Amino acid sequence: MSRFIIAAAAIALSAVPALANGHGGGDAPPPPKPEATTAPAKVVLTKQGPKLVDLKGMTLYTYERDTTGKSSNCNGKCTEAWVPLPATADAKAVGDFTVISRNDGSKMWAYRYRPLYTSPADKAPGDANGNATTLQWRIARPEE
Repeated sequence: MSRFIIAAAAIALSAVPALANGHGGGDAPPPPKPEATTAPAKVVLTKQGPKLVDLKGMTLYTYERDTTGKSSNCNGKCTEAWVPLPATADAKAVGDFTVISRNDGSKMWAYRYRPLYTSPADKAPGDANGNATTLQWRIARPEE
């Protein structure tokens, strides 16, 4: 019986370095992976087809007068009805999403160089009430 206990103890002690953080115990841990930049929006499927929504699920829109791909034509009072999708000052492009500088110096997100906005008319994720307000504003779609 004592041989069994001694053998079990030897096996248990020899396994400890293998269990230490998943590597040999004396090795340095692997370097952390760089953080992946997260896209500011995602695609959801609806009965009307795929559309872009922000990370809270609110419908995103594009403005027909935004044609250059480098700036927004919705400034001042326009931003009370159409809220630009804000980007941080140090935001970097990711995939089809780019960052555009606004007239006031702030940054906003664009999809395939089309600035993105939300509508205060949308009260809950999935609403698309802003689409009916004027023909110049359209739901942002991934195929655009």
